[in-house]
Amino acid sequence: MKQPLAFLSGLIFGLGLIVSGMANPSKVLNFLDLFGAWDPSLAFVMGGAIAVTAPSFALLFHNLQAPLFDSKFRLPTRTDLELKLVTGAAIFGVGWGLGGFCPGPALTALPLAATGTLIFVPFMLIGIWAARHTPDITPAAKRGGA
Repeated sequence: MKQPLAFLSGLIFGLGLIVSGMANPSKVLNFLDLFGAWDPSLAFVMGGAIAVTAPSFALLFHNLQAPLFDSKFRLPTRTDLELKLVTGAAIFGVGWGLGGFCPGPALTALPLAATGTLIFVPFMLIGIWAARHTPDITPAAKRGGA
């Protein structure tokens, strides 16, 4: 039951990206171009997502002791910032600003075979691979080691 629901959730998410225009890099780039051809429509997409998600999360966490398909909620517990997180966020932001894609919309737009997507997705996969194979430079004391 878990796999079909995950597929359905991904399908709905992908359709939402296409309908909202977030799979179109020029629309995203116009949203980020505050002093040029600024297109505020994606702000409404984000606002709509927050308006649906925030009350839903509040109800779920208030009424459920655990998710429907797992034994417990698996939420982040760290409260500190590490160099790897800040660096990754900065690279993500620069890549999003330059390419107009983030991973979800890029994979959604991949079947359209647009040149930008065909360049972005392989480099995104290289970045994911590199992130998984980059050694952790956090001091052992901060990682919980000796």
